[in-house]
Amino acid sequence: MEHSILALSDHSVLPVSAVVNALKNSHIEGAEQSDPLIITQASNLSQLSVGTSSVDIVISIWASSEFPLFGEVARVLKPGGSFLIYKKSHSDIAAQTTGLERKLLVSGFVDPENIQPQALAPSESELYIGVKSKKPSWKIGSSFALKKPTKALPKIQIDDDMDLIDEDSLLTEEDLKKPQLPVASDCEVGSAKKACKNCTCGRAEAEEKKVKLELTTEQINNPQSACGSCYLGDAFRCGTCPYKGLPAFKQGEKVTLAKNFLVSDI
Repeated sequence: MEHSILALSDHSVLPVSAVVNALKNSHIEGAEQSDPLIITQASNLSQLSVGTSSVDIVISIWASSEFPLFGEVARVLKPGGSFLIYKKSHSDIAAQTTGLERKLLVSGFVDPENIQPQALAPSESELYIGVKSKKPSWKIGSSFALKKPTKALPKIQIDDDMDLIDEDSLLTEEDLKKPQLPVASDCEVGSAKKACKNCTCGRAEAEEKKVKLELTTEQINNPQSACGSCYLGDAFRCGTCPYKGLPAFKQGEKVTLAKNFLVSDI
């Protein structure tokens, strides 16, 4: 496959053999069989005399420290075209290579890849470091929608010969029984007014004491002292005395209050 190749150099003379040797390590199919267009002393140019997006491969063999034509190379390269840049190596080869990669990325090129340092011309002993990159296949500034990958649901293969288990068969007779709530006794029911016959909770005893302590209407109208001290006054009365708070009276008489008992003295 024949390619259109543009070779740039700041040298005054650039042998074709140097361009061929540089293309050998590029691993681009058909690059060595193509005839390159060579432009020397390119450092003096501000614009290349090549049409936009018209070159498949641009190769630069540069001796000076700076390469000023990154923007022009991006202009003349076709989308997806390759850019090979070679520079004379100094003491720190790793730092030089890293610097070239950063400049290529900043200039809009993608996929930078190091090329083994080599002497391009047989007459030269100096090594050139190289970096290969590409112009993006998409136009800078364009936008496109990202396709979100969809995960397919796993396929479940059902064997027709497989015996399926009935879920109801897993239940026992105890599981099928309806739970019964405990029956509440009369004492536990709030609406019950009396204790049950065989009461064991103490409610029957409480009711019995209550009956003993409560006074009937006849007892209130005809009071009888159980201790014999009720008529003496509150100082001699027990805590459950029905006469508590009333004045002392004669024994056997009914307690009566004077008509002016509640009248103010003032």
